[in-house]
Amino acid sequence: MPFVSASVDEQVSRLVQGCVDVVRLDDLRARLALGRPLVVKVGFDPTAPDLHLGHTVLIRKMKHFQDLGHRVVFVVGDFTGMIGDPTGRSKTRPALTPGEIERNAETYKTQMFKLLDREKTVVEFNSRWLIQMGSDGLVKLAAKYNVAQMMERREFRQRFDTGQPIAVHEFLYPLVQAYDSVALQADVELGGTDQLFNLNVGRDIMPTFGLPSQIVMTTPLLEGLDGVEKMSKSLGNYVGVTDAPQEMFGKLMSISDDLMWRYYLLLTDLTAAEIDGLKARVASGSLHPKAAKVDLARRIVSEFHDAGAADLAAAEFERVHARGELPSDLKVVEVDFGGEAMRALSRVIVDAGLAASTSEASRKIQQGGVKLNGERLSDPKRRLSVADLPVTLQVGRQAVRLQVQ
Repeated sequence: MPFVSASVDEQVSRLVQGCVDVVRLDDLRARLALGRPLVVKVGFDPTAPDLHLGHTVLIRKMKHFQDLGHRVVFVVGDFTGMIGDPTGRSKTRPALTPGEIERNAETYKTQMFKLLDREKTVVEFNSRWLIQMGSDGLVKLAAKYNVAQMMERREFRQRFDTGQPIAVHEFLYPLVQAYDSVALQADVELGGTDQLFNLNVGRDIMPTFGLPSQIVMTTPLLEGLDGVEKMSKSLGNYVGVTDAPQEMFGKLMSISDDLMWRYYLLLTDLTAAEIDGLKARVASGSLHPKAAKVDLARRIVSEFHDAGAADLAAAEFERVHARGELPSDLKVVEVDFGGEAMRALSRVIVDAGLAASTSEASRKIQQGGVKLNGERLSDPKRRLSVADLPVTLQVGRQAVRLQVQ
């Protein structure tokens, strides 16, 4: 009896949606036709403690395999993390300490299980088999690949051509990642497009261990909120998996209408046909782009929180951004008058973090961008009395509740 009711064609259609590379599609069909759960391997080096939606593109693909009954193995690269993945690096990546790896791995697992089924996910640490390999095993593994093959990797070639150093141990990274596939007897390995070289090394060496080559599938790198650079915390264009519902919802509503369809494809479970249907409705005018974006934001917030939190976030966004009302959870800022009865409002605005300087604050007041308890001000010399507090201060779209320190 088949372990899933979906046909091979139905599975292929679901699994390749949103993928960039499938090496090779015929192999995937043949492996699915065997009628057994495939071993699907995904490796993560715990180099940072927090995930953003860009990381979840790959995690969602893991979930698609999992939903179809396949065996998903989440490989924590505690051994490879000590080497440091050279992907995208113009210089050698500093190795992580065992303590950093352990802390980051625990955080990764907690966040990944927001999407994956904890009971159905196999978690492995690759140190289990790589430490046992020993130095002689590592030498034998290194003998299965040559320097010319390694130099086909773009990062290595660029660094070599520009005279940048390449540490010998960096050549080991793709090899030990490939050996993970051998140890697990992987049918499929998933990764981002930046991992294509590493994944193909696994395909290359598996036959030398008497195993069929794994199928390689890559997912795209998700553009950040700016729609230009890939999503990155360092660039500030990210939506964090642990962001609060209102923050997550607001960030998603800030993306462009064009980028919205990319997010629908990579961050939701809607089929390509369903997304095309939404696009057609927007193009015909029967569905407003904002309504489509609200639906997208609701779907994503619901997955990482719940439907109730998504509803509240949507209502708050509508209240603040459509009706111009103040947020329901105003930040409270304590003001220090230094023993004086009065203080320049421009200075209070700076102290509240709503302007970078008193001159900027004065300019905002003159331009009518400042309100006290809903009253729009225009006098840049306006002073605030300690007796006036507590009071609601609004500068542009930002608002706080001021009280005496």
